[in-house]
Amino acid sequence: MGKYDDIIGLPHPVSAKHRQMTMVERAAQFSPFAALTGYGDMLEEEQRETETQTEKSDSEHAELSMKIRILAANIDTQPGITVTYFEPDPKKDGGRYRSAEGRLKKIRDAERELVLVSGEVIPMDAVKEIESDILDLYDL
Repeated sequence: MGKYDDIIGLPHPVSAKHRQMTMVERAAQFSPFAALTGYGDMLEEEQRETETQTEKSDSEHAELSMKIRILAANIDTQPGITVTYFEPDPKKDGGRYRSAEGRLKKIRDAERELVLVSGEVIPMDAVKEIESDILDLYDL
């Protein structure tokens, strides 16, 4: 006589209180877990590359100042512009250059900001390049 002969023929017990687990739920109990939660994200963040902001020469500063003065003189027409500027990275040193396109609503001299009709605010100190059809009318 075997050790479990007395129970071997009995039906499998089913709980009246709890539903039976699916095969997926049962398998999930034995799946591996991430002991170092967030470690992969940290590695990805560390590997993400950023650019450094290039310094403008005196002639580039002068040219940008002239372009901003011309745009200020024509602000009532809300000229269309494309601005390339440096956006600092909030998590690490450096950032990236990006372009914004739209109509110029105002120039805030005290805050040194360009404000587009869309509401986007661009710091003048971060501006690398400004393009506009109005600027093409001038010999810069």
